[in-house]
Amino acid sequence: MTESTFDINGFLTEAVKEGASDVHLRIDEVPVVRIDGKIVKKDLPQIAEKDISRVLNIVLPKYLRTKVQSAFDLDFSYEIKGISRFRINMGRQLGNTSLVFRIIPYEIPTFKELKLPPSLETFSKFHNGIVLVTGPTGCGKSTTIASLIDLINKNEQKHIITIEDPIEYIYSNKKCIITQRQVEIDTLSFPDGVKYALRQDPDVILIGEIRDVETMTSALKASETGHLVIASLHTNDAIQTVNRIINMFEVKDREHIRRQLAETLRGSIAQKLIPKKDGHGRIPACEIMVVTPTIKDFIIRDELEQVYDLVKKGSYNDMITMNMSLMQLIKEGMISQETAMDVSDNKVEMGQMLRGAYHGTVERFNINY
Repeated sequence: MTESTFDINGFLTEAVKEGASDVHLRIDEVPVVRIDGKIVKKDLPQIAEKDISRVLNIVLPKYLRTKVQSAFDLDFSYEIKGISRFRINMGRQLGNTSLVFRIIPYEIPTFKELKLPPSLETFSKFHNGIVLVTGPTGCGKSTTIASLIDLINKNEQKHIITIEDPIEYIYSNKKCIITQRQVEIDTLSFPDGVKYALRQDPDVILIGEIRDVETMTSALKASETGHLVIASLHTNDAIQTVNRIINMFEVKDREHIRRQLAETLRGSIAQKLIPKKDGHGRIPACEIMVVTPTIKDFIIRDELEQVYDLVKKGSYNDMITMNMSLMQLIKEGMISQETAMDVSDNKVEMGQMLRGAYHGTVERFNINY
């Protein structure tokens, strides 16, 4: 491979074989892949501007070709038949075009294959309300949601509508029928997609990402009218998720939104991908909150600090905090204590739990994965 003949399809094919999750292409830099959460620079020539132009000619959809010169950021998808699908972001840095490819496998993994708690299957059985999957970029939210949708697809007889930007996993109809709509191709925007989905006889609506107050308002309305809404949000834990939603709205509207959210939120799943102790791959740690009548009351009364204590005590509802999930992974020998401390958002509590665990109380964190 030389600078003048950069083969994007060949490079992406190799990245898939290596188990990469992402590919980065930037002008005057060597190609980069992310494997097991770590950036790996490839021993290849630097990418030239003409390479980026050639790549765009191959991967850019026709409907975006008129926008590419004036746009600062674009999201779209690409496929190499028989290899994989890719979610692509075209952005600018220092005036130059850069490309980031997220690898989207054809096969949708199960919760068991993802090493997610089987208790998450409960979320597939709700008939209405909102289920939120949260976490930072690259934590596996899209894959968890795809597994949840596929579980409904296998077991229920429903109409599922997905609204995505861009479409990632492709679903085949099993017991359900699935309609997949891409923003700017099949619908104008997320709020428009939800609005018109309500007229298309849905049972389940997947919103790829809640980015703004209009989309959140549409999601709440859909969940109030007897539909199950599944969506992703960029927050780190259950309490932050509730705060983030309420704070999207004007102060004068927040009491109403708090009540609306308390009535419609069925639960949230916050996840992180944690490097394994053996250095090979990553494993998810999950915080699971199920909205019980007590949690509903705390949301209405704006006493969110009480929610965390309930999640800690909520094993009868399969609830678990992020730190409890990290403790379970330590106990199973999957991650190190040092890694758990490093990724924990509540390091004081994590330290207390570790000291307690290694004084003979680790059994209280025996969560079945």
